[in-house]
Amino acid sequence: MKFGGTSVGDGVRMRHVAELAKEYRDRGNEIVLVTSALGGITDALLKNACEASETGKTSSVNEFIADLKEKHHKAAREAINSTEILENVNAEIDLRIEELEKALIGICYLGELTMRSVDYISSYGERLAAPILCGSLQSLGVSSRSFTGGEAGIVTTDEYGNAKPLDVTYSLVKERLEPLLNECIPVVCGFIAENEAGIITTLGRGGSDFTASIIGAALKANEIWLWKEVDGIMTTDPAIVPEARPIPVISYIEAMELSYFGAKVLHPRAIEPAIRHRIPVRVKNTFHPELAGTLVVKDEKKSRDIVKAVTVIKKVALINISGAGMVGTIGVAARVFTTLANAGVNIVMISQGSSEANISIVVDEAHLDKAVKAIKAEFKNGIIREVTQDRNIAVVAVVGAGMANTPGVAGRVFGALGSAQVNVIMISQGSSQHNISFAVSEETAKKAVEVLHREFGLEHQK
Repeated sequence: MKFGGTSVGDGVRMRHVAELAKEYRDRGNEIVLVTSALGGITDALLKNACEASETGKTSSVNEFIADLKEKHHKAAREAINSTEILENVNAEIDLRIEELEKALIGICYLGELTMRSVDYISSYGERLAAPILCGSLQSLGVSSRSFTGGEAGIVTTDEYGNAKPLDVTYSLVKERLEPLLNECIPVVCGFIAENEAGIITTLGRGGSDFTASIIGAALKANEIWLWKEVDGIMTTDPAIVPEARPIPVISYIEAMELSYFGAKVLHPRAIEPAIRHRIPVRVKNTFHPELAGTLVVKDEKKSRDIVKAVTVIKKVALINISGAGMVGTIGVAARVFTTLANAGVNIVMISQGSSEANISIVVDEAHLDKAVKAIKAEFKNGIIREVTQDRNIAVVAVVGAGMANTPGVAGRVFGALGSAQVNVIMISQGSSQHNISFAVSEETAKKAVEVLHREFGLEHQK
């Protein structure tokens, strides 16, 4: 069971998480908990580390450390109702905050912040939270031990900020955690791990989910539960369509498609270990635990629901590359994508007409300027006649395994949009047929989602 930042936002919520875990253990389940940092702590750590390297003011570090200590002591008081356990937890918190303070003051004097240092500093959010959750369980009469990711056996590459687990991780986690499952609930820091030299690394976006997925796969768990502040994976964003509903069951491939196209509930990489080991992933709401949530499974059988969800990505931009010189010229697309990769540009979606005279690319809006600059620099020889851009767009994706080999789905999608006077700027569909995605103007994106949600009856999903 992994609990995200909102679920463990403060001591009161941590107590609720401990009570939930106790309830499931009392039913005879063997459980491992993965915890995120208290709400807002990781961002505060990173902000303070940046300020320390830029200003060198140790006085600011001292103020931050005092505030951090008070927040965690307060959370511990709220989560733990045993004086003895509270004293032990506070002693551990103080020891770790003392280590953190030394690191931040060192950054002040050095005046620089490396990626390795960033990982070390940001790890303290989880390293301070885990002992509190562990103490809360103990105060409820449940035996518990806390572990950093490295102590639990997660060993990674040296890619600070975006490390990947090595194969040895799975045997180490099994060796270290499995023998404890009968006697206690292990509490593991999410997001953080260690490389082979024992240096702290972090797992990047979706890191705590990734930790849970790795541990679940290593222990061959029956299910991996990701507790969040939503009722499951939704048919669309409820802020756009209030009638949006949780999807009861969804396949791995559908969940990944939704994640790629803006649904923030799951990060694709986070469930990769679960996919590889065929372990179901369940997304549940910490604050409505009675709800079943969404079960993510390998099964891709066609269901009655041809389309499972509609999602939208904003803050993207469109680049159109055109020129008669592109026709029949080998390697143009390869040069475009290599150039963008070298410039560090994330490509969201691509489309090329059969005439070969143009390529359309959607990129993160923040990457637009450097993408255009890189393309123009690469093609000074006249093969490309024009590079145009449009910031006023959004990408809408229609996702469902039931779409594969079902005639007329695309017709329904674009027919409904046409009837609603929504102009489609660019279309892309993969050969898997699990996803039809297209670009529309930003101002019509909400209307497009509403129309398609209604067209496929997603508000009536059971």
